[in-house]
Amino acid sequence: MEQFDNIDEYIADLKAKLAKNPSCGNTHYNLGVAYLSRRDFMEAEREFLEAVANSPKMAEGYVQLGGIALQRGDLESCLNYNIRASQERPFFAVPWGNIGFVKLQQGDVDQAHKALKKALKLDHDFLQAKATMTSVFIAMGDYEEADKMLKQVLDQVPEFAPAWNNKAIVDAHFEEWEDAKKCIAKAEEFGFDVDPEFKKEVESK
Repeated sequence: MEQFDNIDEYIADLKAKLAKNPSCGNTHYNLGVAYLSRRDFMEAEREFLEAVANSPKMAEGYVQLGGIALQRGDLESCLNYNIRASQERPFFAVPWGNIGFVKLQQGDVDQAHKALKKALKLDHDFLQAKATMTSVFIAMGDYEEADKMLKQVLDQVPEFAPAWNNKAIVDAHFEEWEDAKKCIAKAEEFGFDVDPEFKKEVESK
């Protein structure tokens, strides 16, 4: 791996490579990732589109395009890009996790559950998919399964704020009010905006 002093040098190097070989999907992809690290979403999107145009089977490129679509609130495009990624690489867990996340946002709990089950079958330790699955279990009213999986997530990453929020919801369901209060405090400590109505309800107990 070549060493660069900063991201601008790395970008310049990738652009020089593309000048010699403009149809290299991998170089376009790497340039897209470099732009993402600078939070330059428009340039990143342009490069990922070039990457998949030149390498149509590059599942990671579709996943990145889905992430950019999600960033601007375009759930439908995010879903379509991840479906395409899952078609190109059916055993790649990430697009299935993303499909589950989008389906949950769209209120399709059943499809979210199916996609997340698939993601977790392919990668048992896929943290984001586990965390989303706990929201699916809560939406399905299966608080015991949600609780089990939340303990796994928080053992893995104790500062995972949305998981603390979900744990508070589960504890509140079981009327474990003191535990719910602690979980709300943890969720907020790690940067999660807890629903004010829910917070008020728990604090009144």
